[in-house]
Amino acid sequence: MKETPMKRTTLTLAGLGLAAVLTACSPKTEEKAVETAPPPETPKMAEGMAMDASAAKSVKATGTVTAVDAAAGVITVDHTPIPEANWPAMTMGFKATPALAQSVNVGDKVAFDLTIKDGAGEITAIQKQ
Repeated sequence: MKETPMKRTTLTLAGLGLAAVLTACSPKTEEKAVETAPPPETPKMAEGMAMDASAAKSVKATGTVTAVDAAAGVITVDHTPIPEANWPAMTMGFKATPALAQSVNVGDKVAFDLTIKDGAGEITAIQKQ
C-alpha cells in the first residue's frame, strides 16, 4: 500500500494527540519545597529606618496628602518625622478606610492618628488642618 502525504499527516497528528493525552494523564511528580530565608528580626520601611517589631503602636502625625486611592483604601502622605516608629520625614502610603480616603484631597494639610504594626501604618482618623 502506498503511503500518501495525507495519511502521513493524519498518523503524525494522531501520534502527537496520543502523546499529549498520555502526558496529561500521567501521575504528577511532587515538587520539593524551596526553603526561604527567615524574615529579618525588625521590619524595615527603608534603609536605616528600622521599627520596633513589637505590638501595634498608636501615634499622631501631621503632613500633606500627596495621593488618594479611595478604591484601594490608601492615602499617601508627605509626613513629618514619627519618632515613635523611628521614621524620618518622608512620603508614605498608608491603609485607610474608603470613607477616610474620601474625606481628604491631594494638597490637604492634615493631622492623623496612625496605628503602626509590623512596619506598616494604618490611618485610623484624619482631620484637615
